[in-house]
Amino acid sequence: MAKRPTITDLARVSGVSVATVDRVLNSRLPVREETARRVYEAATEIGYHAAGLIKQRMRQELPEYRLGFLLLRGNDVFYGDFARELELAVAQSQRFRGTAAIDFAASLAPDEIADQMRKLAAKSRAIAVVGPDHPTLTAVVEALKARGQPVFSLLSDFAAGIREGYVGLDNRKVGRSAAWMIAKAARKPGKVALFVGSHRFHGHELREIGFRSYFREHAPDFTVMETLVNLEADDVTQDAMLDLLARHSDLAGCYVAGGGMEGAVSALRTANPVEMPVVICNEINAVSRAALADNILTMVISTPLAALCRELVGLMAHAIESGAANAPGQTFLPFDIYLPENI
Repeated sequence: MAKRPTITDLARVSGVSVATVDRVLNSRLPVREETARRVYEAATEIGYHAAGLIKQRMRQELPEYRLGFLLLRGNDVFYGDFARELELAVAQSQRFRGTAAIDFAASLAPDEIADQMRKLAAKSRAIAVVGPDHPTLTAVVEALKARGQPVFSLLSDFAAGIREGYVGLDNRKVGRSAAWMIAKAARKPGKVALFVGSHRFHGHELREIGFRSYFREHAPDFTVMETLVNLEADDVTQDAMLDLLARHSDLAGCYVAGGGMEGAVSALRTANPVEMPVVICNEINAVSRAALADNILTMVISTPLAALCRELVGLMAHAIESGAANAPGQTFLPFDIYLPENI
């Protein structure tokens, strides 16, 4: 039977004294965070019986933060997954003990979102919001910044230059990637449709810019039609997609740049055109995965939620501890690509 690791073994592997290990275990005197972490990592490595206790002691010394998050559409699968990943990222943070306060916007009306932002900020150290780029929201961010409360924009940027930072995808590249796939995968040039949730979503605007610029530069024989606004609603998207399929026999492709993917898939299954257009949507879930498997969708562009949430929570903690950044920045996460052959 292997010998059980002792406190002497732990001190040797950690490179510290037995007295220091004792202080880490019993919180008798303050120990530097770096030292405590080294002892914990060594305890985990050698299987020391009190590794869990060391981790608990370390967390007791951490500051406590309440972080606020305002997402869209609480009944949406994507935002439900987003909320769970945020809770996990806050719970697993190594730099603070925290609570995630998560609200969902009841509508896309700027006044209502602004009111929810104020209420969330009143009970949080920092907040992160998915919202439209609108002067009403910018005014809220300015007021919160004036009292030293960091605000981050998520997925779609707003209040640029005032908010603490943006965390999400490089949406212009997302749009160009969708256009590239349609141009390469379409059987022949034809008409191309584009859906956005709202012209007030900066992220959707950038996706549209990237999408159209690719076709202008590299595939001018395709015709990108007037952009359709679907309010990220499945029923609106479904009706509009059915209308497109009925009126345009030369529809070569379609990109749903925001929400509404489920409505598009439902329309395509119902219409079942002889020649399926190349259709690109966002976010992988049970519906989009099944649509890829059935060759209803050609490609799904997806947000790496776990990585995004870890990055965001770290940035929020840094902003609380270090104060407002001199130059509010952007943090781009690499997006995931799903195809029928890699699901």
